[in-house]
Order: sequence, then C-alpha cells, then structure tokens
Amino acid sequence: MKKKLLFSLLGVVSLVAAQEKPKLVVGIVVDQMKMEYLYRFSNDFSEKGFKRLMTDGYTFHNTHYNYMPTYTAPGHASVFTGTTPSVHGIVGNEWFNKATGKEMYCTDDETVKLIGDGKESEGKMSPKNLQATTITDELKLATNFKGKVIGISLKDRGAILPAGHFANWAFWYSQTGAFVSSTYYGEQLPDWATEFNSQKHFQKYVDKGWNLLKPKSVYNESLTDNNPYEGKLFKRAPFFPYSLKEMYEENNAGVLRSTPFGNNLIVDFAQKAIEAESLGKDEITDFLTVSFSSTDYVGHILGPRSIELQDTYLRLDETIGEFLTYLDKTVGKNNYLVFLTADHAGAENVTYLKDNKYDVDNIPYKTIENELSAFSEKQYGANLMLNYSNYNLFLDKEVIKKKGLDLQKVKQEFKTYLQTQKYVKKVYTEEEIQLGNPSDYFLANVVRGYDPVQNGELVINFKPGYVEYSGTGTTHGSPYSYDTHVPLLFYGWKIPKGETHAKKYITQIAPTLAQKLKITFPNGTEAEVLTEILK
Repeated sequence: MKKKLLFSLLGVVSLVAAQEKPKLVVGIVVDQMKMEYLYRFSNDFSEKGFKRLMTDGYTFHNTHYNYMPTYTAPGHASVFTGTTPSVHGIVGNEWFNKATGKEMYCTDDETVKLIGDGKESEGKMSPKNLQATTITDELKLATNFKGKVIGISLKDRGAILPAGHFANWAFWYSQTGAFVSSTYYGEQLPDWATEFNSQKHFQKYVDKGWNLLKPKSVYNESLTDNNPYEGKLFKRAPFFPYSLKEMYEENNAGVLRSTPFGNNLIVDFAQKAIEAESLGKDEITDFLTVSFSSTDYVGHILGPRSIELQDTYLRLDETIGEFLTYLDKTVGKNNYLVFLTADHAGAENVTYLKDNKYDVDNIPYKTIENELSAFSEKQYGANLMLNYSNYNLFLDKEVIKKKGLDLQKVKQEFKTYLQTQKYVKKVYTEEEIQLGNPSDYFLANVVRGYDPVQNGELVINFKPGYVEYSGTGTTHGSPYSYDTHVPLLFYGWKIPKGETHAKKYITQIAPTLAQKLKITFPNGTEAEVLTEILK
C-alpha cells in the first residue's frame, strides 16, 4: 500500500514538473532596432506594448552583438544558435564563398521548391547552410518532436534561420502578397495558410494608405518631414501622406514591406498560425519566432531620424500591445514567455553627421572595388582581386601563382595600401584573424564573425562613423556600438521584474532559454547565460 502511494505521489510530482514549463515561447526580432529607440520614443509609446514588456518584465539595457559583420542573417542565426558566424557559418546575407568560388545567399537551396503563390526563386530556400543547431531545434529534440516550431517573417532569412532545421514550418512574404514556404517543410501549404492568402489581407493596408498615427507635433524627436537625409519611397518624395494604392499599382504587393503595415500583416498571420496549429494549447512547449522586417526597410530608405521611422515604431508599439493582449486571451497570461531583441542596430546618416561638422564619409562599395582593382593593376600589372564584399577581400590565388608572386607578400602589400585610405581603421590578414589577440577588441569581433573556409584573405575595419553606403537613409555592418547595441527584453512565464545595465551579449539568449526550459544547449554555444532571469 505504501509503495502504491509512493508511486502515486511520484507520478503527481512528475506531472507537476512536466507542467513547469511555458506553453508557448515567442521569440521576437525587430530588424534594425536600436536600444536608443526605446528611450527616444518612450513618451509617445502606449502602456500596452514596449512599456509593458519593460515594466512587467526584465530589461537588459546594455546588450550587444559581439562580432562583425552585423547583418540580418548572421543576427537571426546568432540569436537562436547562441553562437557567432565563426561557428554557425552564416557569415552574411549573401557572400562570396572562398571554398566554392561562387556567390551564395544565406538560405539558398536548389534542392527544394516553392510552395504557395510566388516566384519560383522565392521558394528555393531552407536552413541547410546553417551549421549549428538552434534553441528551436533543441526544443524539438527535447519534446520528441511533439512541440511545434513555426517561423514567420517578411524576409525568408528572418523566418527560416530562427526556426532551425527541424521546424514544422517557416513562412515568408512574397511580392504577390501571399505567405509562401518551400518543400523543405511540406509538399503544400497548410489549408489555413492557403485560406489566409486567398483573403488578400495585404489589400486592406494598401487601400488604407500611410498617414501619421498621431498629430505631427508629436514627432519632435525626429527631423522634419522631407529632409535631405531621407531617400525616396518608391520614387515618392518622403512626405506624408503616402498613397500605397499608387505604389502598389506601379509595383506589386512587396511595397508593404517598406511601411509599418508589413508588421501588422505579420501579426495577422501569426495569430492565424497560433489558432490553426493550436500553439500553446497543451502542456508541451511550442515555439513561435516572429521577425518584424519593415523597421529595417524603412530605416534603410528613410534613415534613423525620419518621421517615417518614428511612426513605424509608434505603430509597432501598438501592434505588439495588441499581440500581447491576444496571447493573454488565447494562451493565458502566465503561460507564455516572450523575448524581444534585434538582429543588429544601425548607423546615423553620415551626411547628417558631416553637415554637423563630424569629419566622416559614405564610401560606396563600387568605389572601394574600383580603387582596389586600380591598385592591383598598377602594382602587379593584373587584377589580383577575386572579389570584394562584406568588408572581405578575396585574392585570386591562381593568378598570383601564375605570375610567380608570393601570396604572403601580396597580402601585406594590399594591407599596406588599404591602411593608407582615410576610411580604414585597421586591416587584418587571415593569419592574424586565426591567431587572434584578446587585447584588440575589434579583432576579437572580426574573429567571431570569420569562417576560414568561407571568408577572405583580408578583412577591413572602417573607422567609426564611416559607412559603406549611399548618401540617404542608413545601413549597418560594423563592430561599433551604433550597430551592435540592441534591445533585449524578457517577459512572461517566470520572468522577474527588473533591469540591468551590465554588458551582455545576444549569444546569451539561446543558452538562457535552454536553462529556463531545462533542455539541451544548442550545440555551438559557449553556454554563457543571463543569470538575472534564472534566479
């Protein structure tokens, strides 16, 4: 009798332990979001979105990327693998691969096909180039593949990489206005996704157009409308209101990407996925990854000080608030765990800095490429440059060998030349990168972003404030704090209220979640965790 009672009690304890996990984890990545936006726009935010996450959750004020290049694909991969490009292999959005001698895209996969209504090329995508497991992969393994994982984004890479290798689905947005996927995940879209697409949800946002959410006087944290640092949105002067109908008629449904309403559409689709796939409806933890890409498109085109960007964040704040309320009702207020971060931040517009007497400049990619070619022709009588991209210089070893030149000497001569350029802070050879130097902070960032099989013979680090871009809008990619400093907010299931200003790294997110969920670490992580939310 005592044995039966003991086994019965053990069963109850086991059941309680099994339920000591969130029903749903929601990983939110806001593309190109600077931590500073949470401060600058704070007075204009509602109490239901970002402020709810910060007030009722845990805020890490000083979280950074710890590698370069700070681009979208490496950022998403690093957040969810808990490691850096040197390990997970996603060294850019697209890059020249030294091993194959070809350009490649981060999620390219010629073995799969499009499913859904889109261009065939939009569907030849999968996570096969990702070399490490993600926290979402480890959840699938820990639950014997019973826990569901779904990734959603406007960008293919923003959906595919966070969802990992074992995802049930990853969905991304086509220029047709439909969410598509690839045969990596299934032979056809789920019925609910097909139904959603047939309803053309994007059309309501196109028809509505884009005007300011609040009176123009509210936007005093930004520069004036139609300022010289903004680019044009589909050939329109940067001035409110925008007729999205006209843009759509002249282009396609892809115009929604460069407006705040791309974010709204993502949440519309995410809520449909939660309902149809019954995410968070049982005691087995599910994982939904959501990447908001419109912030990046608006930032690139119009810049970090534009009214358009501020309006995009004020609207995103409302969208996140509505999504949290939805999760309260469908999953239960204490049953889900949310984290929010960004895949990188972004630089100030360089022309704006110049106009305010900071001696920096835009350096167009083609200018660098042409100058390197000209140097090589003058120095060696031939172009020894195979490729320049993503701050990497690839040398043509076959030509170097045919001309009887010493490869190490050629590297040093290219390095010496580059270091005479006004925009260059330092140049590192592949040998210096692989050897490393802990006392050189920026070299350490290069090391963690460098894969010797794929990257170049030389890597260039620009001086602070110099940007490889055109004159309007902004970009990112450097190891400087304006590109590395991102928000990190945790909220919900077993997250204490609080904040810290201690420096943290985004590679700590995935291992922290692994500890929180009591599952295996992703296989490439160094397993440094955020102890503040594990107590």
